Amino acid sequence: MTAAASTVLTARALLLDMDGTLVNSDAVVERIWRRWAAEHGLDGDEVMKVVHGRQGHASMALLLPGRPVEQNLADNARLLAEETADMDGVVAVPGAPEFLASLRGLPHALVTSADVPLSTARMAAAGLSLPEVRITAESVGASKPDPEGFLKGAAELGVAPADCVVFEDSGAGIAAGKAAGMRVVGIGARAGVHGPDVTVPDLTQVRVEALGDGGMRLHVG
Repeated sequence: MTAAASTVLTARALLLDMDGTLVNSDAVVERIWRRWAAEHGLDGDEVMKVVHGRQGHASMALLLPGRPVEQNLADNARLLAEETADMDGVVAVPGAPEFLASLRGLPHALVTSADVPLSTARMAAAGLSLPEVRITAESVGASKPDPEGFLKGAAELGVAPADCVVFEDSGAGIAAGKAAGMRVVGIGARAGVHGPDVTVPDLTQVRVEALGDGGMRLHVG
């Protein structure tokens, strides 16, 4: 459903995607992946429909079926290095600084398909503080839409999946959150078509209220 009026959710922990959710890195992602698409004779628009939310090698496996895994991993390492060196146009999603500030002292984690160098660089470029708990590409054996990352985030915070709310923008990420048994708040235009529980344009539309029992109430919309 889409929020017309404010939707209220209660949670004991929040699990936050990075790209498209906290950080707008679309300009870099478009530059690098369209260049990769051209190198492989693929349609750039079709490639962009696949790559958001996934680790690079997982996107490549879908786009170039039959290509050896080793080639995808090598290509992915090259693209990650290019992305980490390119911060032109990387900015915070509206409301992200205030949203993260409101989570101080409350259980939350970053769950991203980026690796440690890329996530550290992008959060810094956007002027955002890194959550203490971070699940990155190095932390998991399977990329979103597999739920592993979100389940690991919940486990590290010591919170049951059903008591977690995921913030995501991509189809792969929303599917991962749902597969983990969590409720999902969709952020931005990309999210709405993938069936999150509620969708808002950006994080200015989310207010977090701490409850006395250690939980929190989210006002979304």
